[in-house]
Amino acid sequence: MKALVTGGGGFLGSAIVRRLVGQGTAVRSFSRWRHGELDALGIEQSQGDLADCAAVGAAVANCDVVFHVAAKAGIWGLYEDYYRTNVIGTKNVIAACRAQGVSRLVYTSSPSVVFDGGDMEGLDESLPYPKRFATHYPRTKAAAERLVRAANDERLGTVSLRPHLIWGPGDNHLLPRLAARAQAGQLRRIGRGKKLVDTIYIDNAAEAHLLAAEKLAPGAVVAGKVYFVSQGEPVDLWEMINRLLEAVGAPQVQRGIPTGVALALAWGLEIFHSLLRRPGEPRLTRFVVKELSTSHWFDVSAARRDLGYRPTISISEGLRRLREHLSHPR
Repeated sequence: MKALVTGGGGFLGSAIVRRLVGQGTAVRSFSRWRHGELDALGIEQSQGDLADCAAVGAAVANCDVVFHVAAKAGIWGLYEDYYRTNVIGTKNVIAACRAQGVSRLVYTSSPSVVFDGGDMEGLDESLPYPKRFATHYPRTKAAAERLVRAANDERLGTVSLRPHLIWGPGDNHLLPRLAARAQAGQLRRIGRGKKLVDTIYIDNAAEAHLLAAEKLAPGAVVAGKVYFVSQGEPVDLWEMINRLLEAVGAPQVQRGIPTGVALALAWGLEIFHSLLRRPGEPRLTRFVVKELSTSHWFDVSAARRDLGYRPTISISEGLRRLREHLSHPR
């Protein structure tokens, strides 16, 4: 079997690649640039843009299964940039799978596609998409997920996974940002009370993708469906943030700010940022405030039942592995 992993050099993509290699699968990665760590694994690499139909088609050629992991993430930026990568790119992946006769497509979605700004506690996959999206990332990821679900038929089996707050060794997004903000004294607990959230350790997220591929085929039980995947162990958001900060040797969050004040501050920073056309993103946005002041955890019983998913690495073990990785980086 040969598998294509889009975004194979990224945090989740590289974890999926390593597990595939470990089980003897031939792997090709499709990314915008070459990754030395993939060269070290002997991975065939194809470079290109997801919005380039020809480049995607060449990457999919001669593959049996596609893991479409690559996406433009973030909370700020132009809609056109998100749409180009997340929607057009997904259309190109689906078209290439059909043209090349690929029968299995595993898509990495996000729980943010159903986030409406309020508390979400113990909900399952029957939850509808919201009428409005706060940022371009969930809007375009939801559009892409719809495309993947609609593409499922008797020739192409598709399945979409929604991993929530992936963390662990190799994280080049969440942990570095948290640590930098903590070191600069810019992190504040938002709101009061305990807010429970889902997280997922990187190896568990990768394993869920391989399980989905194993169960997937046109007409299979999992075909055309979406699944939340997590540790299955909701934790207090700020307690988890502090445990992660402790693991990376950064100061823990002690001070807090009321949610209303944080929303007003974020609104002002967004306006200031837009008026001055500053690069990057504002220090705080209303979307982030809502994410950090609400509960969002989901029922993963469908993934347990249909995929046979069980998180084998606990949060405590994951934190131990993270500390060990940072103490003895490879």
